Amino acid sequence: MPAIHPVVDEGLGNSAYVVELGDGRALVVDPACDPTPYLELARWRRLRIVYAVESHLHADFLTGSRELAAAEGAQILGPRKSRLGFDHRGLEDGEEVDLGGLTLRVLATPGHAPEHVSYLLLDAGRPLALFSGGALLVGTVARTDLAGPELTEPLARAAYRSLHQRLLSLPDDLGVYPTHGAGSFCAAPVGGERTTTIGTERRHNRLLAAADEDAFVAQLLAGFGSFPPYFLRLRHRNRVGPELLGRDWRVLPLLSTDRVRAQLAGGAVLVDARPFAVFAAGHIPGALSIALRPQFASWLGWLVDDTQPLVFVLDEDQDRGELARQCRTIGYDHLVGELAGGMAAWRAAGLREAQLPLVEAEQLDDHLDVVVDVRQASEVADGHLPGALTVELGALADDRLLAGLPDGPVTVMCGHGERAMTAASLLARAGHKDLRVARGGPKEWQRATGQALTRT
Repeated sequence: MPAIHPVVDEGLGNSAYVVELGDGRALVVDPACDPTPYLELARWRRLRIVYAVESHLHADFLTGSRELAAAEGAQILGPRKSRLGFDHRGLEDGEEVDLGGLTLRVLATPGHAPEHVSYLLLDAGRPLALFSGGALLVGTVARTDLAGPELTEPLARAAYRSLHQRLLSLPDDLGVYPTHGAGSFCAAPVGGERTTTIGTERRHNRLLAAADEDAFVAQLLAGFGSFPPYFLRLRHRNRVGPELLGRDWRVLPLLSTDRVRAQLAGGAVLVDARPFAVFAAGHIPGALSIALRPQFASWLGWLVDDTQPLVFVLDEDQDRGELARQCRTIGYDHLVGELAGGMAAWRAAGLREAQLPLVEAEQLDDHLDVVVDVRQASEVADGHLPGALTVELGALADDRLLAGLPDGPVTVMCGHGERAMTAASLLARAGHKDLRVARGGPKEWQRATGQALTRT
């Protein structure tokens, strides 16, 4: 069995795989745009990456296949139906690629995307591993509504057939290596495991237990939550081919306070990536708070249009390269720079700053403030404060919805505080007053007060 090394993007919930082929060669399945982790792993294992393999046109991240082709001379393999606009070998259902001792067989598995394929790794005809993309995940399958609303149900039916006519005929002990996993908005995985086996899914996957195709489709479609709007743009960019990153792509230019003010006056969006408690204590008026953490890119892509120039405020010890990586991974390229000297420079210039007070969740008085809970609907269903207004954070990108929320006093809540601060910064930017942000969520409130949560 060849060594298979997962490379996980915790924030987007995706896994790429570096597969050792023997003779110092490797292939990478579904790489994201930053080639660094694959190249570093290859150097550590003394490998040369000779293939970059695509299962479908990704909606949630920009592909890194072109980067690996440029850096390592890797041949790009992908579904012919993707109609990629850059150099690659297009593959058809049933086609086999000789990997020099091992074989890669293409299995057409439409569902998550019309062009979707899975890849079966073989040794002398014996199945070794299935790279399933979004066709089969741990406990579920990937969503089918990202290629257009008119295709949602037809692709759900295609997903059923892909499973029952193609994948479930494979051996029970065959390892399954999906691209999407826990934390991905492309799916709603039921646990934290990222790999599985055919037999495990046959026994435990709730969708595979559906009585028939109609029941499968109804259950799958009922489980879809919302997704970031940038998902609707990246399939096209991945088909055309992302531009190569080039040199110094992780570096954020330093901007004086005057240049920052000029950029903001010209329409740039100011994103404050400092921890939410630091933002609360003092920030530039109108700044959007998105704390730099693994989920930073998801919320940036949900709330900011990718055509807008971006200016950042960071603390001295934060990782600029990680911020740039997350932005570039979802196709946000207009990174103008960061405020040189951070908030200390802003204050030294005598410029105005704003605050957003914090309150501990267990100290909330449910008779005084309106509580706005901005968690995802699936989280809210498990319990929220009695009387709370519930609206997903991503929906607050709509100015009309923002305008419809009540004026203060308002306390904004999520599970910990990061998303609540993002929402409060949006409300403040829209002119709302008398805002507070809860540090902690409904569970902390319930433990402290002994009161029951409302479940819907």
